[in-house]
Amino acid sequence: MKFDNYRKTEDGQDRAYIDLKSLDTLWINTGTLCNIQCANCYIESSPSNDRLVYITAAEVRAYLDEIRDNNLQTGEIAFTGGEPFMNPEIMTMLTECLERGFKVMVLTNAMRPMMRFQKQLLQLQQNYHQQLTLRISCDHYKSAMHEEERGPGTWPIMIEGLQWLAQHNFTIDIAGRTRWGDDLDELRAGYAALFTEIGLQLDAFNHRELVLFPEMDENAPVPEITTGCWDILGVSPSSIMCSTSRMIVKRKGAHKPAVIACTLIPYDEEFEFDTTLEDSAKRVYLNHQHCSKFCVLGGGSCSVAEEAT
Repeated sequence: MKFDNYRKTEDGQDRAYIDLKSLDTLWINTGTLCNIQCANCYIESSPSNDRLVYITAAEVRAYLDEIRDNNLQTGEIAFTGGEPFMNPEIMTMLTECLERGFKVMVLTNAMRPMMRFQKQLLQLQQNYHQQLTLRISCDHYKSAMHEEERGPGTWPIMIEGLQWLAQHNFTIDIAGRTRWGDDLDELRAGYAALFTEIGLQLDAFNHRELVLFPEMDENAPVPEITTGCWDILGVSPSSIMCSTSRMIVKRKGAHKPAVIACTLIPYDEEFEFDTTLEDSAKRVYLNHQHCSKFCVLGGGSCSVAEEAT
């Protein structure tokens, strides 16, 4: 079967792999609990999914110390979930990362959990404007499509949060989705009209300011990637997300967080290393549908640093 053997494809060819070039971005999964449940959430976040529990500020601090003690070249700490602003220690974590000089990105739906922290966010914005980016999930430029993914009534609340961030000059970018099959230029043009309408100073044709993610369906037929595919596809292994990033997760019942290869495959033990960043500097074989569909064929990347290259 496809994706059954970690090192060989179904037809016996050598499976493509990625070596860690440098740990540019460290992702922190704050927990899979979310205030909403999307129709096609990449990691099944919901108000009841606590398979990844809330990570603590002390646990994050240990990884920041490891970066310092081992002179790693990590420049960005990125927070994802679930909804990061549901984690009760999120502001402590953000503050410490910013105080240590890291660039920080937070993936959020910009809804009520974020808006509870307006005062603290404004303080961070005042002190660390150049370091802090908030990436807002706006799945489509049409409210009906966004709410098809995120549920009735989610659009106006998201727009309110987005406009609040813009009015206070936060650095923001937008994460959209391509699940409806729009022509990509037309999709970006639609977002451009939305940005003008709601007062955002964003360039919808800038691939960092508007990131359009391909869809991922584990049941969809996708090809396996072999070592010979790189030249055929014109893709470099060093452009794939796991060549420059790792993610920290805290599994329910675990005594310590673990390091995993990818933000999009949090539950597969094949992609889990041990508990330290040093242990995670190992080869990653692309033995998952998401590796093919999202990263190699879809060109997807979650990091600001990777998109800018």
